Amino acid sequence: MLNKYARAFFTRVLTPFAAFLLRRGVSPDAVTLIGTAGVMAGALVFFPRGEFFWGTIVITLFVFSDLVDGNMARQAGISSRWGAFLDSTLDRVADGAIFGGFALWYAGTGNDNVLCAVAIFCLASGQVVSYTKARGESIGLPVAVNGLVERAERLVISLVAAGLAGLSKFGVPWIEHLLPVALWIVAVGSAVTLGQRVVTVRRESAEADALAARESGATP
Repeated sequence: MLNKYARAFFTRVLTPFAAFLLRRGVSPDAVTLIGTAGVMAGALVFFPRGEFFWGTIVITLFVFSDLVDGNMARQAGISSRWGAFLDSTLDRVADGAIFGGFALWYAGTGNDNVLCAVAIFCLASGQVVSYTKARGESIGLPVAVNGLVERAERLVISLVAAGLAGLSKFGVPWIEHLLPVALWIVAVGSAVTLGQRVVTVRRESAEADALAARESGATP
């Protein structure tokens, strides 16, 4: 949902920055690695201590590397299967760090086992949602569905809520409740999205199998 519009907007905004990095001799793979390291640091250093505002600021500074590296590769004409693989793999690492940071907070000082479990479910379901599309495509299916809560939605909902919840450290009352609400929204939305992907793959695979059977039967 957000991917279609947000990516196009930020790609245009970040194109000059991507060109600047290329002129300085920075490679797309380096941007991918640095961006992932920055996201992991913001999530695993700040979130487990309850520093949600500053953690979100750090993550936001690095999360756009996901758009910059691809932009750089296209401008330089060096888009490759390896680059796509590295980018997709490290996206999963970054997502795991974000929701792992939330889980560590609630397992420790946050002292809420239910929300710890919800954060872990968000982490796991996000990985499985991505896997279902990749696995479906690997067996030749288009997996033509826009899920309710995909990666962009998971990040926007959770990080905006975390950043705002962090304002409780500055004396803003009641705002800390935004993060638990966001985690429940992401958890439910991810479960729905997973269901959408599974149903789509089941339908597409049945159609592909039926088509193959008809073609086999029509072959003399």
